[in-house]
Amino acid sequence: MDQSSEPQPLPPSPSSSPPGPESLPINFSELERDKKPIRSGAGGTVYKAVHKPTGRLYAVKVIDGIDFRDYSVRRQIIQEFQVLRDVANPNIVKCYDMFNHNDDIYVLLEYMEGGSLKGKYINNEKALSDLARQILTGLTFLHGRHVAHMDIKPSNLLINSRHEVKIADFVGRVLAKTMDPCNSSVGNIAYMCPERINTDLNHGNFDACTGDIWSVGVSILEFYIGRYPFSAHKGDWSLMWGICMSQPPEAPIYASRELRHFIACCLQREPKKRPSAAQLLQHPFISGNSSGQK
Repeated sequence: MDQSSEPQPLPPSPSSSPPGPESLPINFSELERDKKPIRSGAGGTVYKAVHKPTGRLYAVKVIDGIDFRDYSVRRQIIQEFQVLRDVANPNIVKCYDMFNHNDDIYVLLEYMEGGSLKGKYINNEKALSDLARQILTGLTFLHGRHVAHMDIKPSNLLINSRHEVKIADFVGRVLAKTMDPCNSSVGNIAYMCPERINTDLNHGNFDACTGDIWSVGVSILEFYIGRYPFSAHKGDWSLMWGICMSQPPEAPIYASRELRHFIACCLQREPKKRPSAAQLLQHPFISGNSSGQK
């Protein structure tokens, strides 16, 4: 990292609890970042970094193009980062610190050595149930604090060597220039619910938390069948038409009754009929309280 002009950390949150051993303030110049990125996307580019004094590994997300000279932008970023920094849940990637340097934002994150679950094929229902439970546990925490992720998809689900699955990459959404929840530029269209894509549905109302539940259903079904569950479409317009106009995909007939019902609950076209993340944690597919498990 460039040490010629030391980036300044954003001010601490007054409500934050005292930092633990792994969240003590880190000097930016003590981080050595790999040149090759781990992953990149619209929200920024992520690199692995090592804290040289301790040898601890971190992920550093670089978000460019932020006009930090704009007071309103700066205030919004600081306020929203304080929310992120206070998020403490075993199924959400921890955000430790954030630096501003030459109008780029450097976000110091928990390192997940197993990478993302993008492209994973998980046809074992017990393993899939445990995966879904961890995702829903993280979402229950966020939704209970009136925070929606709005971009749940396999590439934003990370795993570590302890087989812990954690939700990642809502920093880019929080720092988005537009905070309109229906704006399709925030998130991946392939995992968006119909009423977010077509605002004429559901009378123009959109609940971001129920949108997250739809995204969970699409992701879990994708893991189970080993491919994106909607029929192949060419171009965004065709894909959006398929999501909005066609019947939601279903789990295959060879899946257990519990899994088929779980997917059907998540992929309800009527948002109000989708259970909450907390309610889905009690579903037989997650809780195992059923004798019909395949």
